[in-house]
Amino acid sequence: MIPLLILGLLIQNPGAHGYELLSLMEKRHYKYIVNFTKGSFYYNLQQLEEKGLIEQTHQIRPNNGREIHTFKITSLGIEEFEKLMAKYGTKSEYVNLQFYGALLFADEFDKHKLLELIQSQIDQTEARIALLDEYLAITKELPGKIDYFRRMNENSRSHHLVNLKWFKELKADIEEATV
Repeated sequence: MIPLLILGLLIQNPGAHGYELLSLMEKRHYKYIVNFTKGSFYYNLQQLEEKGLIEQTHQIRPNNGREIHTFKITSLGIEEFEKLMAKYGTKSEYVNLQFYGALLFADEFDKHKLLELIQSQIDQTEARIALLDEYLAITKELPGKIDYFRRMNENSRSHHLVNLKWFKELKADIEEATV
C-alpha cells in the first residue's frame, strides 16, 4: 500500500521531495492505515522510480542555491495509481488486533498482568483518540466538498471509542471477578 500512498501524495503535491512526502505521511497519521518506516518509505520511493512510475527532477533552491531532488508522477505512474486504487478500494478485511490473539489465553495468564495489558490497551487507545481529536479539531469539511481523509479519521475515532469502551468493561469485569 505504500506505493499507493506515495503516488497519491505526488498527484496531490507535484514536485515534492522525498522528505516532504514522508512528513505528510507522518503528519496525517498514515501509520494507522499502513505500517511504514523511513526505510520502507525510501525503498518504495526508489522502486517506483526504477519502474518509471515517478521521476526525479532537480531544482535549485533560490534562497541558498542548493540543489534539491523532487519527484513527479509519470503517465505510467498514473496508470499504476489507477490499478492500486481499484485493488485496495475493493478489499475489505477484518481488523486484526494482536491483542485479541493474546486474549485467547487469558485464563492461563496471571490476572494482575492481564489487567496491566488491558490498561496498556486503554492508554494506547486513548492516545490514538487524542491524536484523532487533534486532527479533527483543526480541519473542517468545506460545503460542497467531501473530505474523505477527515471522514476516514472520524470513522477511525468511532471504532477506537468502541474499543475503549470494551477494554474498560473487560477490565472492570476482570477486577470484579478477582476480588
